[in-house]
Amino acid sequence: MGQIRALELESRAAAIRELLATAVRAHGRVVYANSLGAEAVLLTDIICTGVPEIDIVTIDTGRLHEETHALLEKLQRRYGNRIRVIYPQGSALTDLVSRQGTNGFLRSTQARAACCNVRKVLPFRQFVAGYGAWVTGVRREQSRVRAQSVPVEWDSQHGLYKVSPLLDWTEEQVWGYIRTRKLPYNVLHDRQFPSIGCAPCTRAVQPGEANRAGRWWWENPESRECGLHPRTRPAAALA
Repeated sequence: MGQIRALELESRAAAIRELLATAVRAHGRVVYANSLGAEAVLLTDIICTGVPEIDIVTIDTGRLHEETHALLEKLQRRYGNRIRVIYPQGSALTDLVSRQGTNGFLRSTQARAACCNVRKVLPFRQFVAGYGAWVTGVRREQSRVRAQSVPVEWDSQHGLYKVSPLLDWTEEQVWGYIRTRKLPYNVLHDRQFPSIGCAPCTRAVQPGEANRAGRWWWENPESRECGLHPRTRPAAALA
């Protein structure tokens, strides 16, 4: 049974490598936006060992868990500093905190979106300028909006193609790959943190809660995206 499962995972990983290689051929420069979650560990391994033409970037928002920094260090050692770390613009961050205060994002969805915009969206948008496509680790079972995603689509918000090779993977399959390959992962996953973002905006989930229930838990579930991915799907995308 274990051998059959390993063969199935390898077949799925091979399909990802082919999709990513096709993206490189079609779009030239491709970058993976690494979230440092479980899906990110899987995709980092596949890219570094199978599609090294793809660049990898992660965003240090300034509010990450120490456990997330520890994982980043392990991945850098394992893959030879392949992951480029980018940061929010200092002046924009100073202005944000001057307006909101340290934790002003708790006051409203709009304030939280403004924080995410400065800490994640703007650094990402500036970095990907000149790339033809970016890779994400979203999966359909993560949310109703993400369930409507397609493997390759035009991302009008950021002005490049978006490639999502893990859409049909289950959480069990993601962890099966991690354990089979003996990959490092964020130890917060062992403390009921299935989805991990900034420290003030992430909590452990309770039994029976959805995997993303611990992200921005004070908001309506349909608004719980940082802005890199859409909070709603355009009507054309749903046709």
